[in-house]
Amino acid sequence: MYFCLQTNNKVNIFALEIWDDEAAKCTFYTVKYDEAETNETDLFFEKYDAIAEYKEANQELLSFVLLSIGNDHGAIDELFNRDENEVKGLPVQGKRTIENITYHFPEFPLRLYALKITNNIVILFNGGIKDGPTNQKSSLHLEWRAACEFAKRINEALQDGTIIVNEKNRKLTNYDGSDEIIL
Repeated sequence: MYFCLQTNNKVNIFALEIWDDEAAKCTFYTVKYDEAETNETDLFFEKYDAIAEYKEANQELLSFVLLSIGNDHGAIDELFNRDENEVKGLPVQGKRTIENITYHFPEFPLRLYALKITNNIVILFNGGIKDGPTNQKSSLHLEWRAACEFAKRINEALQDGTIIVNEKNRKLTNYDGSDEIIL
């Protein structure tokens, strides 16, 4: 799926691609700039896995995404409660208990941005270190803005029917039913 994203008066083409579709309850998509070798979500996890100070938090966040959301609960609202304008910030905000499992990430240093399409389809973006009181005053400001721009364009394509949600198969498709979407 290819989309056009405009930032700083520069038009960027990006693809929407499956990141993980093997979980029991949720399919994860991600975005990848045209001509980029690596998608945005992999860039995030690879970057923070390589920094010793953030390696443990990175692994906790990856586990939260793949196991808690992907296999255990799906993209339920209780786990997507950190509103960040057009996107949601992961991990969950505050303390949440679901099916006798308590999720709590106090002063968690990382944010991964996501767009929840349904309880079983999520698009993951990039993120960064939450080192300020707000996204605007944090070093992850540019990643957050990019995620919001991706989300706006994807939401427009969903609203105008360019992208079709196939909830039964946990898939996003082109309006003609094909897997490749070019906008």
